[in-house]
Amino acid sequence: MKQIILGTAGHIDHGKTSLIKAVTGIDTDRLKEEKLRGITIELGFAHLDLPGGQHLGIVDVPGHEKFVKNMVAGASGIDIVAMVIAADEGVMPQTKEHMEICTLLGIKHGLVVLTKVDMVDEDWLELVQDDIEGFVKGTFLEDAPVQPVSSTTGQGIDEFIKSLEEICETVPDRPYSDLFRLPVDRVFTMKGFGTVITGTVVSGEIGVGDSVMVYTPGITSKVRGVQVHNKSVDSAVTGMRTAVNFQGLDKSAVNRGDVLAISGSLKPSYMLDVHLNILNSNKNPIKNRALVRFHSGTSEKMGTIVLIDRDEALAGEILEAQIRFNSPVVGVRDDSFVLRSYSPVRTIGGGRILNPIPKKHKRFNPDVIKGLKTLVKNNPDEIISFHVEASGYEGACFSDLKIMANMSDKQLQNAISTLLNSKDLLQADRENRIYIHKNTIEKLTTKVVEQLESYHKKNPLKAGIPKEELKSKLPGKLGVKMFNMLLVRMEKEKKIVPEEDNVRIANHKVSLGGDQADIRKKILESYQSAGLTPPYFKELSKTLDIDQSTAKDLLWFLVDHGVVVKVKDDLYYHNEVLEDLKKRLVDFLQAKKEISTPQFKEMTGISRKYVIPLIEYFDSKNVTIRIGDIRKLRKG
Repeated sequence: MKQIILGTAGHIDHGKTSLIKAVTGIDTDRLKEEKLRGITIELGFAHLDLPGGQHLGIVDVPGHEKFVKNMVAGASGIDIVAMVIAADEGVMPQTKEHMEICTLLGIKHGLVVLTKVDMVDEDWLELVQDDIEGFVKGTFLEDAPVQPVSSTTGQGIDEFIKSLEEICETVPDRPYSDLFRLPVDRVFTMKGFGTVITGTVVSGEIGVGDSVMVYTPGITSKVRGVQVHNKSVDSAVTGMRTAVNFQGLDKSAVNRGDVLAISGSLKPSYMLDVHLNILNSNKNPIKNRALVRFHSGTSEKMGTIVLIDRDEALAGEILEAQIRFNSPVVGVRDDSFVLRSYSPVRTIGGGRILNPIPKKHKRFNPDVIKGLKTLVKNNPDEIISFHVEASGYEGACFSDLKIMANMSDKQLQNAISTLLNSKDLLQADRENRIYIHKNTIEKLTTKVVEQLESYHKKNPLKAGIPKEELKSKLPGKLGVKMFNMLLVRMEKEKKIVPEEDNVRIANHKVSLGGDQADIRKKILESYQSAGLTPPYFKELSKTLDIDQSTAKDLLWFLVDHGVVVKVKDDLYYHNEVLEDLKKRLVDFLQAKKEISTPQFKEMTGISRKYVIPLIEYFDSKNVTIRIGDIRKLRKG
C-alpha cells in the first residue's frame, strides 16, 4: 500500500488543528503555550485510517506568519495538502503565502477545506466560495474539491474523509530510491528509550540495527528501534512518518533541519546550484549577493544568492543561480526549496536543487551558464556526462554522481555503462569507481605531449623524463591511478614509450653531434682505463676540461644506455668493469660461501673509499645479502 502524508495549510485561526482533531480524535497542539494561546506554534502529528484501508500520516502546520519557517518544515514531506480557509474570513494573507509555498515545493494533490461553516449564513458562504474559486484559479488546486465542514458540529467531516480517499487513489507512488534520508523535524528524549528523532522518510529505508549518520554534525549512531504511528516496526520506508530511537546519541547533538542518512551517502557543501522561480507576487527585485533564507526539508539556512547571468531577478522570472552558505548543507538533485527574504521576511521564490555539490562559479561565464542550462534538463546521460567533465582531472566518483543525478544504484550504473560503451567516459579507478570524461583525457594527453616535447628539447641527450617528474608537471589533482591509466592509454595509441621509470615521445631518438661523440669517447675511455678506482665525476669533468652541463648530459646518456652505471652519488663505473667484478664475487661466494668486507677489499685490491660503495651496490642489486659482518650469495 502507498505511504501518503497529508498536511494542512492556511491562515492562523482558520481551524486546521480543530479539523485534524475532529477527523482523528488527536489534538496535535501539545505545547502548553499552544493550549494557552489557542494557536499552533510547532508542528503537530496525527494519523488516520481511511475506510478503504489507506493509512495516512498527518502533519499539522502553524498558520501564524511568525512561524512560516515551521510551516515550510512540515510541508516539505507531504503528498496531499488540505488548504484550510475559514468561512467567516475567507482568503487571507497567510492563505496566499501557504499556497505559494506548497506550489514551490512541488505539491500537486489536495483539496480546499472550508471550515466554520456553522458560523455563517448561506449568502456569506456563497460569497466566500466565489472568493475561493478566484483564489485557486491557475493553481494546482484549481480543479480540486472544495469541502465545507464544521469541526464543532461534525458537518461535512464524512464527506471530507471520502474526498481524501478519492484523492489518495490519484497520488502516484514516490520514485524509488535506495538512498535513505529522513529530515529531522523533532528531537526529544523518552525515559527508558533515550533520544528519539522523528520525521518523514523522504527516500530509501531504515531498519533496526542500521548504522546511520546525522548530517551535518557528522555523528554516527545505531538504530535501536523504529516506530510508525506509535507502532514498533522492523523498518520504515519512503513516505512513512517515522520515529527512530538511537543508542548513545545525545539529544543536544541533533536539531531540526539535520538529516539522517547512511554514513558517507551524502556530502556536505557550502554551495548549491539551483533552478529558481521568482514569485509573481514578489514586489522588489532580488539583487545579486542578496542575503536570503533557504528552506529545504526541515532546515532553514542563511545564504547569499549569486545570480550567474544577471544583476537582479524580477518577479515571475525563472533562472539558474548559486546559493552560498556560511555553514554546510546536504541535499540531492531535485530537492525542492523555498527562498525567503532576509528582512522583512517574506516568501520570494523557490525551486529545485540542480547540483548539491558544485564548484564556485564565475558570473557571466558562458560555459557555466550553458552547463547549468544542461542540468535543468532531465536527460540522465547529459547530466552524468556534464558532472564528470566538470569534475576535471579529479574525476567523479559513483557516490557523488548518485546525489548529483538523483538515481538509484541500478539506474546510475546503467547510465554510466552506456557512456562507457560510447567512449564518452573512461573508468580511471575501478576500485573506487571513479570516472573521467573523454575531453579531459584529450586535454591531459595534449599536456603530456607538450611536457615531453619541452623536456626533450631541453635535454636532448636523455632518453626520457622520469615518470614522477612528468606527473609533477601535470595538474596537482591528478591521482596516481589516473596518471598510470593515462600513460597506458597513450602507449596503446603509440604516442609515448615508457622505458622502466622513464617516458619519452614515441618518435624521440637521442643522437650525438660530432663534438659530443668525441667527449663521450673520452668519458668512456677514462672509466674503462680507471677500472675499479674511477675518479669522481666532478674531478673527471675538470680533468677532461668539459663544460659541466654538457658533461652531465652525456653522462646521463651513457647511464640511460647502460654503458656507465651509477654506484653512488658522483661515483660511476664502466659497465664492463662492474660485470667483471660481479663474476669474480659470485665465483668467490660459490666457492667460499661467504665474504667479509676485508676479504672483499683484499680480492679487489682497492681502498675502503671504493670497497664500501661497491659491496653495498651489490647488496642493492640483490647479488649479495648482508648477515651481520659478512655477505652471502643471495638465493635466486
